[in-house]
Amino acid sequence: MISARKSKWFEKLLGRYNENYLLRRHFHRLAIRGNIEAADLERPVVFIMNHSSWWDGLLVYQAARMAGQQRHYFMMDEKQLSRYRFFSRAGAFSIDKESLRGIQQSLRYAVDLLKSGNSVWVYPQGDIYHLETRPIVFQSGIGYMLEGCPHALVQPVTAYYTMGQNQKPDVTLWFGEPVHRDWRAIGRKEIASELRELLEKQLNDHRSQSIAAIDRPLEGFRTLINGTRSTSEAFDTFKRRAARWFSFSGQ
Repeated sequence: MISARKSKWFEKLLGRYNENYLLRRHFHRLAIRGNIEAADLERPVVFIMNHSSWWDGLLVYQAARMAGQQRHYFMMDEKQLSRYRFFSRAGAFSIDKESLRGIQQSLRYAVDLLKSGNSVWVYPQGDIYHLETRPIVFQSGIGYMLEGCPHALVQPVTAYYTMGQNQKPDVTLWFGEPVHRDWRAIGRKEIASELRELLEKQLNDHRSQSIAAIDRPLEGFRTLINGTRSTSEAFDTFKRRAARWFSFSGQ
């Protein structure tokens, strides 16, 4: 297992590169809804999120840096983290999904992080699935984590990517209300089932709002990052300037 080795200077460097080059270059807008920090800051938080894109990790990392205050750690596939090991400096730790022993080791590591008061991000689906895949299927690891740290809160987060009139996609992150149960009394399978239903309902609501608000900002979401000008916006600017020139020249 690859452990996280947080580095403040690296996180600052990655945050600037991620915001000003990667996200602004590839997205029209990143907007968020809700609070990243739970109301009860004394409790550790497990963030559960749908996983439909390679971009998910970079997006939530940036949102956590720009709108959060707690120490955030991110569970990442071991093959990917081995390839991009520098992400461990930003709080990523690995999970080897092909090894039962590796899975157990990573889950115990996540529990230790939670017991120390940190926030941990996981994708309970276990892999990348198409955004419209239904039903969402959860692995039981989330139940193991919450049994190991029963005082933790769970905050559902949904990511939705939308293409419209702009050349670049909009992406919105919805931070739902944190929930807490008597996790030890529920059981691992029941925990996974209840949280799966919670996340799927939020994702369906997120989809409905995105469809209804095509080509306009979603109500209740605030912009975190505006992207650089796309080709379509450059064409619109050229058209306006050309119209003014022709009007001025009388042609």
